[in-house]
Amino acid sequence: MKKFLLSLTAIIMAIGLAACSANDESTNEKKETAKETAAPKVDVKKELVKFYMEIGNKINAKDADLNSYMAKATKEDAAPEELPTAEEKAKASESAAAVAAELNSVQVPGTLKDQKSDLDAALKDYAASYQAKADELKKDTPSLTAGDDLFAQGEEKLGKVFESAKLFPPTLGKQVN
Repeated sequence: MKKFLLSLTAIIMAIGLAACSANDESTNEKKETAKETAAPKVDVKKELVKFYMEIGNKINAKDADLNSYMAKATKEDAAPEELPTAEEKAKASESAAAVAAELNSVQVPGTLKDQKSDLDAALKDYAASYQAKADELKKDTPSLTAGDDLFAQGEEKLGKVFESAKLFPPTLGKQVN
């Protein structure tokens, strides 16, 4: 009789454990399926930083002649032979125009669709800034303040997008100059 009760208890426990473990598996399968079907979360902060770095890299790839010209033109106490030549000025103008064209071709990633209009506005200001510099460098006495003002507007717009994502506003001018 004792063996019978012991066997019966063992069978009941085995059935109970099997039933509980099967229930847990189906629950886990449901959770995994729900995770797979849910849309992947986009890390906006990460995407904004990647986009900002892309802009800086594209500008830096094209603006070497412009930066060289600016360094020579703004050097204090420069001797006449240290000032930029007409050829360097022409190259700087071409460089600025190439940056403007490159910035006009930049597309905001789809992962930043909520910030797209603000980012597009900042890109337009940056491109207009470089185009204004290119146009001014074709003149005999260029004044690049209009281009600098447009660049500052672009930085302000980009900064607002970053602040809305709870990030510090970037200074693209430091990255590209």
